[in-house]
Amino acid sequence: MTNHYNTIIIGTGHNGLVAAAYLAKQGKKVLVLERRSIIGGSVVTESFGENFTVDSVQTGGTLRPDIIKDLKLSLPTVTQKPDFISLQPDGNHLILNEESIKRFSEKDASRWGEFVRFMDKAASILDAAYATIMPRLPKNMSLRDGYGLLELGLELRLAGRKDMLNFIRALPMSAQELVEEYFESEVVRAAIASVAIHNSTLGPMSAGTGYTLIHNWLNRGGLALTPTPLPEGEGQRVKGIGEITNALANAVKSFGGEIRTEAEVKNIKIENQIAKGVVLANGEEISADVILSSADPKHTLLKLVGAQDLPPEFVWHTQSIKMRGAVAKIHLQTNGNHGIPEGTCVVAPSVKYLEKAYDSAKYGEISEKLYLEVTTSENTVSIHFQFAPYELKNSSWQVEGSKVEKLAIDTLAVYFPNLKSSIVNRKLITPKDLEETYGLTEGGINHGQLMLDQFLFMRPIPGWSNHKTPIDNLYLCGSGVHGGGGVSGVSGRNVVKVLK
Repeated sequence: MTNHYNTIIIGTGHNGLVAAAYLAKQGKKVLVLERRSIIGGSVVTESFGENFTVDSVQTGGTLRPDIIKDLKLSLPTVTQKPDFISLQPDGNHLILNEESIKRFSEKDASRWGEFVRFMDKAASILDAAYATIMPRLPKNMSLRDGYGLLELGLELRLAGRKDMLNFIRALPMSAQELVEEYFESEVVRAAIASVAIHNSTLGPMSAGTGYTLIHNWLNRGGLALTPTPLPEGEGQRVKGIGEITNALANAVKSFGGEIRTEAEVKNIKIENQIAKGVVLANGEEISADVILSSADPKHTLLKLVGAQDLPPEFVWHTQSIKMRGAVAKIHLQTNGNHGIPEGTCVVAPSVKYLEKAYDSAKYGEISEKLYLEVTTSENTVSIHFQFAPYELKNSSWQVEGSKVEKLAIDTLAVYFPNLKSSIVNRKLITPKDLEETYGLTEGGINHGQLMLDQFLFMRPIPGWSNHKTPIDNLYLCGSGVHGGGGVSGVSGRNVVKVLK
């Protein structure tokens, strides 16, 4: 192997690029390899035709402010949070702010400020937990691990006794239980609970959706309060999710790192349980001192490494990671007369409705009464469809794709009658497409479900929560490790701390 680097990073997902930029900034010779012709993984803006450019997989989020500052990134942003709108058949749509909530319940409007205050505090505590490298429990902790947990404990203590206890209590709760403690209106409850199940194959009555509600609240920068400008770096949304990728790629290159596209990694070269380099699909071999993979843990460990080089128990745990993708995307190019307002619109009439949508997915069926999250950008409409399970019980995605399109469009047409006549082009992305095109095993956008048995020191698997693997010099840095899920860059930032 003639080409040698300090670090090879597999995949140009945003976490891989964050890690690459930090390491290149340190003076390391860094190479990032991407199997597609375009970079970004699931954080990508791409064209599906003339005047038909969309955020194809991830439709919102931004990097943590400290990452933007450390890497001196320039990101075009909007300066106010978009409205979060729960669609109602009579056109009396709920916007999640105090004034709009008052039309549904005076009592709920009076509780909204307290709820937002608690959620913001809970999100800040979770952010501190994500910044902490989790020890490899039940392994013996090192002094370094102890300092990290001490800092997290201090953050919890500074939150105040009441908020600390409420945060810990909220994690195992269901979203339904959590919102019922604050609100009486079913419309308000369901709108908030829908945030908890976004990208998750869980229902709002599932244990642990209190945690996913806080997680998604954190990654969204909260939900809209009033249409006022935000402080710099706080919860701002990037104009086109691909701008995150472009800014990170520019940073990698500015620090001297290299990025190669159409360079699919076939396997990681292992010698005596030590990662030595990678072998590309074209047969090229490239050596490195350290290999980072921003691909999901199952793909990295079971395909790029292989079971033969891993301990049997570790293989079993890796095989047991719950991916369970159940998301499809439908992008519509319109003539601009679709009638859908700006912001994030959700079809979530009641908590029971959302739970029934999840029930179908449990049995390998596409939900007939579906949870939709819809965003617009000028003439394009992007529909996030749940639940569309990767594994269909009695059919295949080659057959069911058109059904998903029709269901989504018919459901939205109830609220926006002009939508159907405005459509001029469309693009469907099924869970199979998420796997085959975007490299997401089982269509799992989060690289593994965010669940109580797959978070903190149990992510991706118990005993391996600090980015390390049984293969020396091979580390995980994608969304499947602690801190990952959605768009934040935390996993890519944290792996650099482990390498120091």
